[in-house]
Amino acid sequence: MSRPDDRSDRMSLDDFEDLLADKPHDETWELIGGRVVRMMTGARWEHHFIVQNINFALSSHLRAKASPCRVFTEAFRLKVRSQETSVVPDVMVHCGPLPPGASSLDAPTVLVEVMSDGSIGRDRGEKWQVYRKIASLRHYVLVERDKPVIEVFDRTGEAPFKERMIEGLDAVLELSALDVAIPLAEIYRDVLSA
Repeated sequence: MSRPDDRSDRMSLDDFEDLLADKPHDETWELIGGRVVRMMTGARWEHHFIVQNINFALSSHLRAKASPCRVFTEAFRLKVRSQETSVVPDVMVHCGPLPPGASSLDAPTVLVEVMSDGSIGRDRGEKWQVYRKIASLRHYVLVERDKPVIEVFDRTGEAPFKERMIEGLDAVLELSALDVAIPLAEIYRDVLSA
């Protein structure tokens, strides 16, 4: 089995998991549709604040509603075996039980990616090609890091995804599958000023 060191190598999910065992813990690697990608480490503070704000807002709303949905951030893997994919979304919401000791899931309800110049192509391209085929997914949320703009892809039932744009700190991100509404001012708190 070859050991990839660049971004162009392809492999199966099983081989990728073997590869991860040999990599240092401070490196982040993803497998997107069979393509191995070494991820950037040390994202900008704005990225981390946005992820924390989304996590806090979603977790607070879901707990208040006694929802069975749980929020996972940046260290929990999404694995889609049928698409040879193992990725680490910025924010992921899963509704329903998880097996004890799980370190990944395969049936998210919501996926959120905070986009940077280096990730925008993957987030809108390769990852979206994988994510749109996940039957459980109801909302794919793409968050601009440097301005209050959010692109959302929504699906109800078996219908195709529909795209919508949300702009401005006065706008609200509504996620109907979770019965949650989050003001963009909360998402960008301490990152962008009004």
